[in-house]
Amino acid sequence: MYRINFKHVLLIVIVIIAFILILMFGMPVYRVWQQEMRGKAEFAQAEQNRKIKVEEARANLEAEKLNALAEVERARGAAEAIKIENGTLTDRYIQYLWVRNQNNLSDKTVIYIPTEGNLPIMEAGRFLKNNINK
Repeated sequence: MYRINFKHVLLIVIVIIAFILILMFGMPVYRVWQQEMRGKAEFAQAEQNRKIKVEEARANLEAEKLNALAEVERARGAAEAIKIENGTLTDRYIQYLWVRNQNNLSDKTVIYIPTEGNLPIMEAGRFLKNNINK
């Protein structure tokens, strides 16, 4: 049978005590280091988020500048078109602009224009049919 040797027991006790002492002093140091690394990671993430926001703001600014230039060019074109029309907007030209704008709409909407009786032309015919049938 195996006899318990006092030297082995003493060695095991010393190893356990040494392990406990290492944990007692090592764990607080490890936790401080871990929090420092977490703080550095959060700082780097915040810095990256800030850079992204700055780049998005620059892109928005550039888009707005280009939109403003497009609006200026549109106004110049409209001014020249009015100049060609002898400085007046005729009914025919307004109708032309309206038809041209209808081709550019992505959602084909129906617009009713009231006439003298304040009834839209398309609805006036339907109104008369409904009254005759009653």
